[in-house]
Amino acid sequence: MPRDALAALQLARLQALARRVYERVPFYRAAFDRAGVRPDQIRALDDLRRLPTTRKTDLRDQYPFGLFAVPMNQIVRLHASSGTTGKPTVVGYTRADLGVWAEVCARALAASGAQPGDVFHNAYGYGLFTGGLGMHYGGELMGLAVVPVSGGNTERQLLLIQDFRPRVIACTPSYMLTLAEAAVERGLDLAALSLRYAVLGAEPWTDAMRRQIERQLPLKAVNIYGLSEVIGPGVSNECVEAQDGSHVFEDHFLVEALDPKTGDPVAPGEPGELVFTTLTKEALPLIRYRTGDIASLDPAPCRCGRTHVRMSLVIGRTDDMLSIRGVNVFPSQVETVLVRFDELSPHYQLVVTRPRTLDELEARIEVAPEWPGAARAFDAAGAAATALREHVASRLRGVLGIGVHVTLVAPGQLPRSEGGKLRRVVDERRR
Repeated sequence: MPRDALAALQLARLQALARRVYERVPFYRAAFDRAGVRPDQIRALDDLRRLPTTRKTDLRDQYPFGLFAVPMNQIVRLHASSGTTGKPTVVGYTRADLGVWAEVCARALAASGAQPGDVFHNAYGYGLFTGGLGMHYGGELMGLAVVPVSGGNTERQLLLIQDFRPRVIACTPSYMLTLAEAAVERGLDLAALSLRYAVLGAEPWTDAMRRQIERQLPLKAVNIYGLSEVIGPGVSNECVEAQDGSHVFEDHFLVEALDPKTGDPVAPGEPGELVFTTLTKEALPLIRYRTGDIASLDPAPCRCGRTHVRMSLVIGRTDDMLSIRGVNVFPSQVETVLVRFDELSPHYQLVVTRPRTLDELEARIEVAPEWPGAARAFDAAGAAATALREHVASRLRGVLGIGVHVTLVAPGQLPRSEGGKLRRVVDERRR
């Protein structure tokens, strides 16, 4: 769609959205009144900045259904977050919402290389988590044969991949590595697997991890982005032609990138906090929802032909960004260093402590099983291990700007993904 036509569609949908939430959601009526703005004052897309932002705490404060804009007899599906840090965030869907969700997930799969008739191995978790069911109905809508395997049970996953011969797989990037590692351990020929496209998301990852996955498996790995509050998976997706930023489906989701501290827009290409306005959702419409995800936006045309703005891979979150001695550190920065070492595996964990008055950062990293020094890597006096630790520490200092204590551990000692999000950071300062 030409950008001017898209902008006209967005404005019409934004105006309708503002009227709807003002009339139907007391939370938004009060927020609009505090901001001194009424729906009829939204006359251009730039007027979006006059509207209040919404945070995850607002969803928790309105738990469970306080932000719904339709009566419960129109709700046909409920999902919720895990609630590990408090009350879960609850999201609802009308029948029309489920149709939009299936459509954007089908778009994501098509952009990833899927074609009608393909077998689709869906290893995202089902249940209250939105990943599995969102991709499931998107796959069915575009005519894929969906295998609803869900997460975990790696042995069964590998069996089904061998026997059903899917061309497309969806899972977290860390679980993709787990599957590849398990296949090697079982003596499978990775090059002989049928997989050609991997739709990976639900956790931050890097281009370096993409290259690692594509070196191990005969496929193209693309990023999918979403979050349950906005709709679930299918907010944006990379195209397989370019693999250079995820196209935000802007006819449904209006996106901004803001300075996390000031709330001001950042320039194209500059990292900022992603903020989404849901233009077409009925049950849980959100105005300027602050995701906490840090990424940049690129409005330049893509060689695939799509005109939607592209967002970079998420480089971190405002709530998982580590501030160590005044320096901001994202796990993804560490990952970009580690994957460049053939002696190391992609499995790592960051541990932050404060033994005295200053913060200390430790990077626990598994050595690669095939590294000749693996058997000696845990002998502090071993020359090979010492040299590797010092080399890695030097690289990390150059990227992060702070010293990092590097600990090498044996293969298989660090946590593995079983289909869900992998915990990379242990912050012991809070205990």
